[in-house]
Amino acid sequence: MKILVTGAGGFLGKLIVERLLAHGQTEIRCMLRDTSKARGLEEIARRFPEARLEMVAVNLRNPVEIGSAVAGCEMVIHAAAALKGSPAEMFMDSVVASRNLLDAVAPLSKQVKPMRVVLVSSFGAMGVSQLGRGAMVDEATPMETHPEWRDVYSYSKLRQEQLFWEYRERFGFELVVLRPGVIYGPGGGHFSNRVGLSLFGMFVHLGGSNLLPLTYVENCAEAIVVAALHQEGDGQIYNVVDDDLVTSAQYLALYKKNVRPMRSVPVPYFALMWASKAVEGYSRRSKGQLPAIFTPYKTRAMWGGNRFSNAKLKSIGWRPVVSTQEGLGRAFAAFRVEPVKAK
Repeated sequence: MKILVTGAGGFLGKLIVERLLAHGQTEIRCMLRDTSKARGLEEIARRFPEARLEMVAVNLRNPVEIGSAVAGCEMVIHAAAALKGSPAEMFMDSVVASRNLLDAVAPLSKQVKPMRVVLVSSFGAMGVSQLGRGAMVDEATPMETHPEWRDVYSYSKLRQEQLFWEYRERFGFELVVLRPGVIYGPGGGHFSNRVGLSLFGMFVHLGGSNLLPLTYVENCAEAIVVAALHQEGDGQIYNVVDDDLVTSAQYLALYKKNVRPMRSVPVPYFALMWASKAVEGYSRRSKGQLPAIFTPYKTRAMWGGNRFSNAKLKSIGWRPVVSTQEGLGRAFAAFRVEPVKAK
């Protein structure tokens, strides 16, 4: 089976390629925007003598380039993602790029039976603001109903996922959706916003004792591959979080101990909610002169505190490749020798 992986040279994409090879898939077409990242994939391939990797340079913003990259493939794993940029750029790289890809997949799905598409979505597509503190987040959690009240990333990931379900309904290809929590590891961001934000030269700790929905990048890639290859995966959604999750406070303490000391100021949830209501109220009264950077809706979504389940993923055979203790150790060892990057 020939498998196309978009974003194959990225933080997550290259590990997806590695886990596919580890699961015996040898014919992989790697879609790259930046061809310099092919070197990392070639290094991975050298560990698998039977690997037959094909590198294709494609910009998903350009529909003309996509058709030939998709041709001949029986599975497409869409891991290309926009994590930052202006609202227009994020919408272009998440939603418009996905539509271009789906427009190329649609005619192919009539020829290849079954054609399977695997989408790497996000926790951001789920409507957790409506849940109470401590509520369980799993695959039954409804999708976000007011992404415009939350942030650009959540809006673009929600619309992206909706687009994939719409195309599946129209064209009948198989679809598997993975929703990772916070993907971390060497090469990734040092802090998720779920832990806190750097403001005025100080780290403002907002996550308190909330559990972090962490998934080590290699574990996340393994989850994507297990779900992609699962025979009964069509139409299924799988949330991706690791075992033995740590809290925001535990993560911050471990970071200070193992990476570098830093000043931090904890903000309790009740104080954050009070401030969010004040900011939202003033923004409304000033007719937007002060942007509503914090609102109660955003605060509940990001720092409300939830529990997380990976039971469905485990039911199809997924197990973490790397323990949380080892994953944090690897990440912190890498962070010690690189600059801080916001996620």
